Amino acid sequence: MQNIILNLLAIVFALSISGKSHAQTQNAQSVGPHLPRGAATDVSNTEIQSLVQKTASERISDQAIRVVSINGEYNVGVGVVHRAKTSGAQAGGGIEHSQITEIYHVIEGSATLVTGGSMGNLSEFPGDHPVVTVLNGPSTRGGPIQDGVSRKIGPGDVVIIPPNTPHWFSGITSDQIVYLVVRVDPHKVLPAGYMPK
Repeated sequence: MQNIILNLLAIVFALSISGKSHAQTQNAQSVGPHLPRGAATDVSNTEIQSLVQKTASERISDQAIRVVSINGEYNVGVGVVHRAKTSGAQAGGGIEHSQITEIYHVIEGSATLVTGGSMGNLSEFPGDHPVVTVLNGPSTRGGPIQDGVSRKIGPGDVVIIPPNTPHWFSGITSDQIVYLVVRVDPHKVLPAGYMPK
């Protein structure tokens, strides 16, 4: 699991700074300006699984694990999400984030993920909602996605969802789907230094 997390963070690093070779990582446990070159932030599989178990009875859980400032230039959030089996009317609606790129890496379960297209019944999350303040920054929710790209995803699959891209799980075929989510935050709207209490 640590190799998966390190690979995802390497992808995030390459996508976010494209060509900047002297970026340093600020450890989420320290809110000081910068750590020495070579510092890194670890998220263990034990911590991820503990959060999944803690919220196992909930139909949907999206838990932020860390938000790290990368050399003061941008933030990276790491979280874990689990969603219970759904289909049809239970599937709810879509969401999009205006400033965050999300990278999903499926740990367990399978589902149909729809991206792009359009959503009806749009409403913005209030500015003080945890979706905005901790998880994703400014975001809009809506109904089921129309005319989007649908794909089946399962363990090991990775999907990169850019800003302003509606996304929605139209159906979850296993008992649940669990995925690690890495959030690239170039506008620094997420709270750097965040750790769950």
